[in-house]
Amino acid sequence: MHDPPATSAAHPTIRRRRLDVIWLAGGLIVLVVTGTMASNGRVDGWEASLFHAINGLPSWLEAPMRAAQFLGTLALGPVAATIAFVLHRRLLAGKLLVATALKLLSERLVKVVVHRERPAVSTPDAIARGVPVRGLAFVSGHAALTAAVAALVSPYLRGWWKAIPWSVLALVCFARVYLGAHNPLDVFGGTGLGLAIAGAINLAVGVAEHPTD
Repeated sequence: MHDPPATSAAHPTIRRRRLDVIWLAGGLIVLVVTGTMASNGRVDGWEASLFHAINGLPSWLEAPMRAAQFLGTLALGPVAATIAFVLHRRLLAGKLLVATALKLLSERLVKVVVHRERPAVSTPDAIARGVPVRGLAFVSGHAALTAAVAALVSPYLRGWWKAIPWSVLALVCFARVYLGAHNPLDVFGGTGLGLAIAGAINLAVGVAEHPTD
């Protein structure tokens, strides 16, 4: 599923990848499945067990995990876009800003449909470590934005650098569960939403390969 490349020195080579179809379709499937499971507001046994296995880890993790969660805040999109622009990746910079806006919009839409409270309300014996104890938890906005940024940035990285954005995504999801901000389905659904956003953006405008896109 490749468009004919533009090979002029003045223009980047633009590709539309099958992988982005997978991100879009797979992300939406994950979002719908997790949203359906969470829509009754309950936290079932397997999910509660996974939550407590992470949330119940030693308290010395609190400081690094509270720092790690900030890697998924709303500032991530604009900061990543600024770095991309400085590195002459202008198309990527624009996509990162669009992803941030779509995350804000789609997260609100999901929360209109799926109503599930924070673990402090929905999950017995949950430990809340400096995070909100009330409010809608599905989906995790931190996971959604971090996943979208990871999927948008990774095509521009080489070698082991590709692992960095996905490692950040895993860390942010882990931190949000450990701190008691979300149950596992919340971060799984957020990840699906973020991948769908990135897939849709890449399919709409393509992935630029020229170093001065």
